[in-house]
Amino acid sequence: MFTERQKTKILRPILFGLLSFVFCPLSFAQTMVYLERAENLTYDEERIAGAQILKGDVVFRHEEALMYCDSAYFYENTNSLDAFGHVRFVQGDTLFGFGDLLYYDGNTKLARLRKHVRLIHGREDENPTVLTTDSLNYDRIEEIAYYYTGGEIKDSLNTLVSVRGNYRPKTKQAVFSKDVVLTNSRFMLSSDTLLYNTDTKIADIVSPTQIIYEEETDIISSRGWYNTQTEQSMLLDRSVVHHTDGKQMTGDTIYYDKRIGFGEILGNIQMVDSAQRATLYGEYGQMWEENSRGYATDSALMIDWSDSAHIAYIHGDTLFTEKLHYTDSARMDSTYRFVRAHYSVRVFRDDMQMTCDSMVYWGSDSTMHLYTHPICWSENQQISADSMVVFIVNGMVEHAVGCGNALCVMEDTLTYYNQMSGKEMTVYLTEGEVKLIDMSGNALTIYYPKESDGELIGLNTTESSFIRMYIEDREIHHIRFTKETTGVLYPMNQIPSGADKLALFFWADEIRPTDPNDVFRKIDK
Repeated sequence: MFTERQKTKILRPILFGLLSFVFCPLSFAQTMVYLERAENLTYDEERIAGAQILKGDVVFRHEEALMYCDSAYFYENTNSLDAFGHVRFVQGDTLFGFGDLLYYDGNTKLARLRKHVRLIHGREDENPTVLTTDSLNYDRIEEIAYYYTGGEIKDSLNTLVSVRGNYRPKTKQAVFSKDVVLTNSRFMLSSDTLLYNTDTKIADIVSPTQIIYEEETDIISSRGWYNTQTEQSMLLDRSVVHHTDGKQMTGDTIYYDKRIGFGEILGNIQMVDSAQRATLYGEYGQMWEENSRGYATDSALMIDWSDSAHIAYIHGDTLFTEKLHYTDSARMDSTYRFVRAHYSVRVFRDDMQMTCDSMVYWGSDSTMHLYTHPICWSENQQISADSMVVFIVNGMVEHAVGCGNALCVMEDTLTYYNQMSGKEMTVYLTEGEVKLIDMSGNALTIYYPKESDGELIGLNTTESSFIRMYIEDREIHHIRFTKETTGVLYPMNQIPSGADKLALFFWADEIRPTDPNDVFRKIDK
């Protein structure tokens, strides 16, 4: 039982609180800390001036907060207390603080917990959030708990550690800084500064951050958000998603869904497949991890660097790429790349340049199929047909086949053009140089034979079922015809008007891609 003096000491804060409420403006009113219970109360003015020394099952109350401890110093004049041993701080029915020491100021409503500190937010049966540290301050006015000597916050899904951090129970929002590490059963996130909500499980990325996903995927970003529960993210400011199998996405903005393996990329995009040695560029694109499917549009460009000596630059309004897997006995479980390019396709290689309306590349046999007004150039040769197939062997164009309205034009001078046309054409190259041309099906030729000194003899026109032309040093070396061939040789000064052009003739050197950047040049159809 308390003595009369002790009762007076205990009741004094109540009277003081009432007087303060009556005589002080409401905005400056201060609520008092009350001693609810203690087994023993003493004073020692010489050792601890102005303090009530409390021991045994001590309980304080301040507004809706309760504070428990083994012993305490209670300072009435300053409306504060120091609590020791098995400290427990309870606010409402969802916030619980534990520690060895508590320093509480009732005027500032600041609780300072020290040594073996735990702050639990939420009911035990609802997977509460637990903050563990050695030194924690909780500001009840701002409703924020913060630490600055290292701490950990753990919820039902993630564990986060950092040197400094704060947590707001009301909004469930946490801010971490310096050596931040978030660990999950599937990934680990490291950063210098991170915002995280324990309710939504969303991490807001505000500084250079790396997410390592089961050692198979790395995400690098400095701004955006990552939903650790759904594994969806929005990554900004030139973020990168990299996979250990060689696939990588880079863009100004990336929406990435890890669970379904899908990425949507906007702004200066770059999709790399180092296994297939190809890079896809554009302003907008999508990529599926399954089969390495992807497409790019708006300034779309694919660079095929499978052979570093003969890099191919492919541009189209839209480019699609996919990795196809064959399991039949002929291909013996092989994987190849498949590429489609649609509309205004332009290709630059050092051994051949191409334009067409659409193109398909099959990695299984390294063939490029060109459709709708295809034109190919190699050195001073221009070939075209209704459709064409270009065969690539060991990284270089080996031959090209044109079907329907096939035409081959060789520029001899700025004025004269050697020409061949027919139903089907095959052009053979060696080390990037045209060496042989076969033309079949109503094959027609117009060419200018020369003297040994290079002087033109005249114009030779022929018609045959099959013609084979041999090329050396970019000039006609000789031609072979079938026996049924007919032809006329006109002297240079007796060439009839219009006889120097085949019906299919055209020369389109002005639309020829001249370098890798020229593939983006817009050409009127």
